[in-house]
Amino acid sequence: MKRYTNSFFVNQQFYLIVRIYHNMPRILIYNIAYGSGAPSSSTANIFQIHRYFKRSDKNLKKISKFIEFSKADIVGLIEVDTGSFRTAKRNQALEISKDSCHHTHYLTKYGESLTGKIVPILRKQGNAILTRDESSKGIYHYFPGGFKKLIIELEMENFRIFLLHLSLSKRARRMQLRHMSNLLSTKKCPVIIAGDFNAFKGTSELVEIQESLNLINPNVNHLPTYPAWKPKHQLDFILCSKEIKINNFEIPKVHLSDHLPIIMDFEI
Repeated sequence: MKRYTNSFFVNQQFYLIVRIYHNMPRILIYNIAYGSGAPSSSTANIFQIHRYFKRSDKNLKKISKFIEFSKADIVGLIEVDTGSFRTAKRNQALEISKDSCHHTHYLTKYGESLTGKIVPILRKQGNAILTRDESSKGIYHYFPGGFKKLIIELEMENFRIFLLHLSLSKRARRMQLRHMSNLLSTKKCPVIIAGDFNAFKGTSELVEIQESLNLINPNVNHLPTYPAWKPKHQLDFILCSKEIKINNFEIPKVHLSDHLPIIMDFEI
């Protein structure tokens, strides 16, 4: 645990009791980069690009241990390998859920894209939501455009979660966010929209969807999440309906991927 010990983990056992007493769920959002590891610099990021094609077992165990230690009730995982050669055909989401005792909802993220279907490593790349609620219902949608199309909707008892991984293209991201606005315009219960938004232009990209759906960004200090070795950009987001009360929001300094994770404790 020394590798990622920080203020977030201080008195975790005591805080867990408080969360349980107040019925306060915890959500963790993490782009795990297929378990490929964490470069130490921008230069290393370029020259170690081959890490995406290497076995990920060792680093995935560290990620899994961190998730287990976080005691999150809901875990949104971006960039999950569902069983390619680099995982010896094992599904990373299922491997993590074994350690943290979660139920798993996952799918590959390229929809009907021919490239996403025929390229061996791409056809196993996906996203996943893990949850302790075994009665939760996973629903899958696809964006009408962009290469990464998957939207995972998790239907909980009194709210819904949508996990996204938006396009690298600003134009495509704008279209995808408008699609989300239309998709959620008929939803009556509180919603959480989370994931890797790739918003390199900053929070200005999210103004339209926030106003349209009356959402708040609990990251009020605009803390960056990327790159993990020297964070500059806020790429990973959680947006919430105003009926959701935010009790805690943190970005632990966990150097196991090129992104930092997001943690939020909340009440409806």
